[in-house]
Amino acid sequence: MDKTFDSFVVLAEMRTGSNFLESNLNALEGVSCHGEAFNPHFIGYPNREDLLGVTAAARDADPGALWDRVRQAPGLNGCRYFHDHDPRMLTVLLDDPKVAKIVLTRNPAESYVSRKIAQATGQWKLTNVAKRRDALAVFDGPEFEAHLQGLQDFQFRVMRALQVSGQTAFYVAYEDLQDVEVMNGLARWLGVEARLEALEGKLKPQNPEPLSEKVANFDEMQAALARLDRFNLSRTPNFEPRRGPGVPSYHAGVRTPLVYMPVRSGPEREVLAWMAGLDGVGEAELAGDFGQKTLRQWKRANPGHRSFTVIRHPVARAHAVFCERILAIGKGSFAGIRKVLRKRHGLPLPDGAPGADYDAAAHRAAFCAFLEFVRANLAGQTSVRIDGHWASQAQVVAGFGDFCPPDMIVREDEMAVYLPALAQQAGHPAPADPAVAGPEWPHDLAEIYDAEIERLARAAYGRDYILFGFGDWR
Repeated sequence: MDKTFDSFVVLAEMRTGSNFLESNLNALEGVSCHGEAFNPHFIGYPNREDLLGVTAAARDADPGALWDRVRQAPGLNGCRYFHDHDPRMLTVLLDDPKVAKIVLTRNPAESYVSRKIAQATGQWKLTNVAKRRDALAVFDGPEFEAHLQGLQDFQFRVMRALQVSGQTAFYVAYEDLQDVEVMNGLARWLGVEARLEALEGKLKPQNPEPLSEKVANFDEMQAALARLDRFNLSRTPNFEPRRGPGVPSYHAGVRTPLVYMPVRSGPEREVLAWMAGLDGVGEAELAGDFGQKTLRQWKRANPGHRSFTVIRHPVARAHAVFCERILAIGKGSFAGIRKVLRKRHGLPLPDGAPGADYDAAAHRAAFCAFLEFVRANLAGQTSVRIDGHWASQAQVVAGFGDFCPPDMIVREDEMAVYLPALAQQAGHPAPADPAVAGPEWPHDLAEIYDAEIERLARAAYGRDYILFGFGDWR
């Protein structure tokens, strides 16, 4: 058979049956699984001094050297890897297509209870049923939710890494471990000629009883699990593409070490004017046009710096981008998108600049149609780009984190409280309050706002409402 793989890794967690899987892999001629090679608390197995001649200290200094030793051993070699093992190795293991990925899973409630019993009894393996120790697990709701979140985060990272690299894994459930045909299917997938006649019989299931007989507070456990949203029914779908950090748009003070990370169609003019006023300079004198390298240099040169962004209520922000980029026809407007919105999406926009006949009713109708477009656009249902001026603020702020998250996220209506306080933290002795300038639009949002506009904005920006806690605009 073709040698597709030159090594393997069992991606699992505690109490998922990984010891039993390892024992069956080792029963295959030419296959060796070397335990938890990258467990930070021991090397391979408890009470071992070294693995393949590499000590724990040497492994910690250079984990790649141990992995090279594993791969170079005779036959097909691998190890077990859990989410809390040496994080330096996860990318190495996942990115290499020559490393076979065996993903072992178990019902999270079962693995949690099994771990609690093992902790209570001190018995992590069972080879002699006569020496089995009994104990009841005590369910702890918050502890279980943390356990579940850790499992899901790890599994998602594994799945995404395989997807983006075009790899696949061999998935094994805890219940599959008792099926010799599945184990032989795994051997075939690995490219191994050997087959098992029977499963390894030394290790025994430790707690074969149903959960109701293993948990002291089973009723409490049932109630806690009933509150979990197993199918993620409350999730707000997100079809927006990831956004980069947008470092070139950042602005920094001349003397006051503040970095403003703007969310487009927010109160940028007001914030920049305030920052310039702090140092008595013009807005054009603020530091900008950063790259990631130059911004790091600025940060090194300005200890005590603070970064911030300002978010705006979704209704107000959508109205701002509609007026400035879509309704307007001057410099900075999106003429091409405006044309598409009129012709293909039916937005009742005037042919040119709004005239005397463009009253509040016309403005409301056009704005409502724009909100409908934004909902479809953010859901990936249009051919128009998702522009940063109307992308969800949640996605924009998440993009900041790819470089460095802001120290503070300020809501527009709280700028007068938090921005001066932030400037004081950055060393300014007497920062002024930011001024709020009135918009120069054909019709103010207050003229047209109603429950329907609020409903349309919530349909378009549900994640912003949930993640940032926005209520109704009025």
